[in-house]
Amino acid sequence: MTFVPTRSLGTTGPQVSALGLGCMGMSALYGESDRAESVSTIHAALDAGVTLLDTGDFYGMGHNELLINEALRTAPAAAREQALTSVKFGALRTVEGGFTGYDGRPAAVKNFAAYSLQRLGTDHIDIYRIARVDPDVPIEETVGAIAELVEAGHVRHIGLSEVGADTLRRAAAVAPIADLQIEYSLISRGIEEKILPAARELGIGVTAYGVLSRGLISGHFTRDRELAPGDFRGMSPRFQGDNLHRNLDLVDRLRAVADVKGASVAQIAIAWVLGQGSRHDVDIVPLIGARRRDRLAEALGALDVTLDAADLAAIERAVPVGAAAGERYPAAQMAHLDSEH
Repeated sequence: MTFVPTRSLGTTGPQVSALGLGCMGMSALYGESDRAESVSTIHAALDAGVTLLDTGDFYGMGHNELLINEALRTAPAAAREQALTSVKFGALRTVEGGFTGYDGRPAAVKNFAAYSLQRLGTDHIDIYRIARVDPDVPIEETVGAIAELVEAGHVRHIGLSEVGADTLRRAAAVAPIADLQIEYSLISRGIEEKILPAARELGIGVTAYGVLSRGLISGHFTRDRELAPGDFRGMSPRFQGDNLHRNLDLVDRLRAVADVKGASVAQIAIAWVLGQGSRHDVDIVPLIGARRRDRLAEALGALDVTLDAADLAAIERAVPVGAAAGERYPAAQMAHLDSEH
């Protein structure tokens, strides 16, 4: 398996693996998962040199943090000591699993952190961020509360998630921001106009989630696939009706590029995101949502894919900016995205 190099997460953040492991799907939103395989996948990632493990306290209502705790407790000591946890907080849930909003009040921030530390079984969180901006609480107050956790030693670095350029600047004026976690892929390129330039101006790294658009551009999603009950993609506009077929047409075109390179579609899509950061001062670290060791191995293979100018031009022709059909979230969830306003 390819060993993962490191990148600097912004000018104030830690050194992390060039690919991170997004652990959400091991606990929530994509149907049933295999706990033993999930733990084995985390172990395989650590063994390959993946140091960044991304989670949220609301993924499976704490299930994901407990899973990471189990995986780290049973990993070799050297791997465990290298692992960095990136945790999102603030989402309010119902017993039935619904989302009812976000809480960014300083007292809530510290409450969420206390529970996460207990579930993770650690004395600190490496990167801590609110999952979505609380519209009723100034971002300065939320970030200020995380800064107090940093001062107390409970958090090492402050991150943000799905915020726009103005909010990014306001937050950075309060305390150093290591990274912005935001969706970025060949078919989700909205950050390129204002948000990515602002991050680079401020020396803030980017951890990119959705680099395979929840499997849509992985090369493995088929037109006749039936999603399991509870799979988030059943409500996602990009996976609906004609949108799905139009988006998979893009994947077919991307596959032709991949075939020429002797790579998989997923590897081309991941390599493209990797390349958007490596040519600049502030790096982009893709988060790979692998739930199985075979998918992890495929993703790590993207590190061996080099895209030259001709390759990049071919990719742009196959998947032009704005070519995706449908929004990346249902309307109600889009409304919560500061990055879209």
